[in-house]
Amino acid sequence: MIFCFEIERKQIIQKGCDEVSNKLQIGNMSEADTYLFNTGSHFQSYQLMGCQFAVDADGKEGFSFRVWAPNAQKIAIVGDFCDWDTGIILHKIGNTGIWEGFSTKAKQGNHYKILVEDSNGNQKLKMDPYALAFELRPKDAAVVTKMPDFKWTDGRWMAKRKRKNLYQAPLNIYEVHAGSWRKPQDGRDAEFYTFAELADMLIPYVMEMGYTHIEFMPLMEHPLDASWGYQITGYYALSARYGSLEDFMSFVDACHAANIGVIMDWVPGHFCRNDNALSYFDGTPQFEYWKTFQADNVRWGALNFDLSKAEVHSFLISNALFWIEMCHLDGLRVDAVSNMIYLDYDDGYWEANEDGGNVNKAGVAFVQKLNTEVFKRYPDMLMIAEESTAYPGVTLPVDVGGLGFNYKWNMGWMNDILEFFEMDPLFRKDHFNLVTFSFMYMFKENYILALSHDEVVHGKKSMMHKMPGDRYNQFAGLRTLEAFLMMHPGKKLNFMGNETGQFLEWKFAEELEWADLKQDLNHQYQFFVKSLNAIYVGHRALFELDHDSAGMAILDADNRDESILTFIRRGTKPRDFLVVACNFVPVERQRVRIGVPYEGVYAELLNTESFDFGGTWKTAQAEMRTSEAGHNGQPYSIEVIMPATSVLIIKPKRIKGYKKGR
Repeated sequence: MIFCFEIERKQIIQKGCDEVSNKLQIGNMSEADTYLFNTGSHFQSYQLMGCQFAVDADGKEGFSFRVWAPNAQKIAIVGDFCDWDTGIILHKIGNTGIWEGFSTKAKQGNHYKILVEDSNGNQKLKMDPYALAFELRPKDAAVVTKMPDFKWTDGRWMAKRKRKNLYQAPLNIYEVHAGSWRKPQDGRDAEFYTFAELADMLIPYVMEMGYTHIEFMPLMEHPLDASWGYQITGYYALSARYGSLEDFMSFVDACHAANIGVIMDWVPGHFCRNDNALSYFDGTPQFEYWKTFQADNVRWGALNFDLSKAEVHSFLISNALFWIEMCHLDGLRVDAVSNMIYLDYDDGYWEANEDGGNVNKAGVAFVQKLNTEVFKRYPDMLMIAEESTAYPGVTLPVDVGGLGFNYKWNMGWMNDILEFFEMDPLFRKDHFNLVTFSFMYMFKENYILALSHDEVVHGKKSMMHKMPGDRYNQFAGLRTLEAFLMMHPGKKLNFMGNETGQFLEWKFAEELEWADLKQDLNHQYQFFVKSLNAIYVGHRALFELDHDSAGMAILDADNRDESILTFIRRGTKPRDFLVVACNFVPVERQRVRIGVPYEGVYAELLNTESFDFGGTWKTAQAEMRTSEAGHNGQPYSIEVIMPATSVLIIKPKRIKGYKKGR
């Protein structure tokens, strides 16, 4: 085979194939389609753009090719079906900027690239922005392929999802990097498990651990493993690392059969600046902003999408809906929202908007349009913002001025709580506000409490390694952190490896340290996380009123001297409540009085210092009978022992004073 860089490019563009046809009968792009695309309103453009199976007017089967390149002088398709030395010349559709052609020679599985000649006669080989598959890196040719005709069997899941009130349902997410959760260890050449293989390992594990959803870091095609998938070149293609698009569809279908939702990270703000992909596609700023300082993403070495451009809207919103519609995703976690909505988020020079402010109005309008279109079609979708500032109304509906997401990662809580737990316990009483400050704003947005991949890389250390003290105290601290996370209002996310107490930082090129589970403390900690997950999904008090102040009653948030925090989590019915007591220092506290709302008997539901979890308590505390001595603003109280560095979860066992059935 003659490789692409050896092609006499000028001959390709001049010679062309004989059987080019624009008279397509199936898969034709109408005038209405081009109008919608050019006005930023074609949200299923993936059904027409790129490489599509088609039949021409004479009944000949082949593939059509459509490329948006408004300022190109000529466009051709080159591939192994033309021996890489004969191009399929595409023809421009009026003034739409879209080029179109048809080939009967292109067959399923062939490889191709797009040859772009700019207005100055310069030629470059480019990846197809709409391709459904690519070769495994470092190769980068697109693969001729039809959209999989997958037979879904998840009708029951999809129907249940429509009926469910997701705000009052448990949401406990296991964040996964598909390339490093496990690595093939059988001596074969493959660097990665495909989704066909992961299905037999990851799904049973997530079921056993009791998570409700899997969230994958980006799965689209990207050239550099070290980017973790966030520097994308092929937005419509599952990375060849992980198998075929049909493999992924089958994986999602199996997840739904196992009652597990699937979320994927999506990156609409910036893209890989490699010259062979979207970067200056037609020789001009096409997908990126015209102003170089606005196009260049200095911090990440990427290029920012021009979110003011209509065709970019059609490309990106179609892409979001592609993964939702074609792969039955249950949600998208939208990466780097702050980078899209602020003009000064990146390092370097920036210019204020017409009002003299730093808000990127085009970025805000795009985000609102994205969420409006997604929820118009899928009101049961999870649209999760990774937004790292205090921008107001991230999870407010668009029609009242919000960005329109329904969830946002609580980055403030994450930063504060990790700073607190990494601190020597001797000084925690002087910084107790790091634990309690989130109580001031916890219902201002619909939050997800995330201990994500970003917190266990680049020298930040693993979650377990962040904890001070010897190995025993590190695990005690980790159990306390995890229990506090699960008891705090808001939905939950934990990155893979956090659940096993892995000591080493996450490495994208290596699998998790599964060997750690041979150590008793790691194995016991994994059992603790599994037990805590079961308590979370089994108690309505922990998820029904996550976004309502009625779901939380703070008992004592001012006991900084003893570093003890107590509160009640409530469900919609009076009987559904749990009492939570946290001791954030390694000192046991005797006779701790806690206020409770009803007279009766209370019992320990979970003690993080239980022997089964790696702690020292071999028996549960005795049942706690109420005293009529009111405390913490409650009419009754109980008395407990608070183990060193621990969380106690206490449930009502036999109580009176509430009406059953309410």
